[in-house]
Amino acid sequence: MPMDKVKVWTRQSEGILDILEKEGRYIVKKEYIEKKMEEHAGLYLDVYTWYSAKAGSVSPKPADVLYPVWVSLSQEEKLDDTEGDVTLELSVERSSLIVLDIDKWGYIVNYMYIPKDKQDEAEHDRMLGDYRIDDTKAYMTPFYPSVKSKIIKSWDRLFDDTIVMSPVKIGTIWEIRKEWILNITR
Repeated sequence: MPMDKVKVWTRQSEGILDILEKEGRYIVKKEYIEKKMEEHAGLYLDVYTWYSAKAGSVSPKPADVLYPVWVSLSQEEKLDDTEGDVTLELSVERSSLIVLDIDKWGYIVNYMYIPKDKQDEAEHDRMLGDYRIDDTKAYMTPFYPSVKSKIIKSWDRLFDDTIVMSPVKIGTIWEIRKEWILNITR
């Protein structure tokens, strides 16, 4: 594989194969997230929208793309096969892959503050204690706008490789092109 290419794996609904065959490319649409996440879709769409706006400056996204495609960076770390889904092994341009610390992403999905270091974490925890709240309550209610703003601003650290919370990485790309497919597992 050329140096400017990298292999990644993504598990998707089997219907992706029809889309790729007809259109030659696949992008994540809002209705796909709503169907998959059901009543929790709004929670994910909130952070996915934030992510797409910020990650677009890391790796430019096509104009028609709203949400990322999640990929595993190694065959060992790929999601297990499940009924009704397919796993695509892809060869993508290294420059189109955004690599993320999985724990930092977990903080974002759970509306949590990403600390820059242990001292920052202790100061943030002290502030939450003073308010008698946690990050989720600050984020989900309208009563703590400055705390919510601080939490959201901390998410920019997702893209700061000097802050490491986990050695485990995950990636995103903006689209899947039919010609990128190396292998399909059903």
